[in-house]
Amino acid sequence: MQKQRIASADPRDDYSDWRQSDWASDIDDGSFWQLIRGRRSVRRYLPDPVERSLLEKLLTAAIWAPSAHNRQPWRFCVVTSDPAKQDLSERMAARWRADLSADGVDAAFIERRVRISHARITGAPALVAASLSLEGMDDYPDPRRQEAEWLMAVQSTALACQNLLLAAQHFGLAACWMCAPLFVPDLVRDVLDLPDSWHPQALITLGYAAEEKQRERLPLAERVIWR
Repeated sequence: MQKQRIASADPRDDYSDWRQSDWASDIDDGSFWQLIRGRRSVRRYLPDPVERSLLEKLLTAAIWAPSAHNRQPWRFCVVTSDPAKQDLSERMAARWRADLSADGVDAAFIERRVRISHARITGAPALVAASLSLEGMDDYPDPRRQEAEWLMAVQSTALACQNLLLAAQHFGLAACWMCAPLFVPDLVRDVLDLPDSWHPQALITLGYAAEEKQRERLPLAERVIWR
C-alpha cells in the first residue's frame, strides 16, 4: 500500500502550495506541475523499508531516460543492507575527514559534517549508487572527442537519475541526490564490489519522508536568455 506523502499533492488543499501556484491553476496541467515542483531533496527518513517492487519501478523509470546514441551507459547498485550502508558511510567519512584535514578545516566542523553525512546514508532505508560505463560508447583517438563522449555518458546517467527522483516523488517516496561518489569513485567501487568498468557518479538516498522541505527557485528571467 502506498504511503501518504508529507506534502499534500491535492490542488484543492488550502495547506498545499499548489493552490497558490499559477502553474497548477489549470486542472489539466496540475498533476504534472505537482510532480515537478513537489520534488524536494529530503534527508531524513522513517525506518520503514522500501519494498523491492517499488525500487524496481523507480529503476525502470530511470532506464527510460534518453541517452547518447541510445547506448544507455547508466549502471545502478541498490544497497539495502545495514552492514553495507555502514561500511560505505564509514569509509567515505574517513576519506572526507582526511581531505578536509589536509585543507586545514577546523576539526570540530569536520566532525559535525561527517556525523551529518553518516546519519543521512545509514538512516536511509535504501541507497542507489549510480554509475556509468563506457562499454558500448564510441571510442575516439583524440582527447577532445573522447572527453565529449565521456561527458555524454555523464549527462545520460544524470538524466536517468532525474527520472528516478521524479518517480520517487510520484510513488510517495522521498529522496536526495548526493555527489560524494565523484570524490571517491575507487572507494565506492571497492566497498560495493562493483565491476571495474563502472564509474560511480552519485548516491541517491531513498525512503519515506520524516521531514518536510519547502524550497523555491530563482525567477526564470535570472537564468534564461532568449535570442
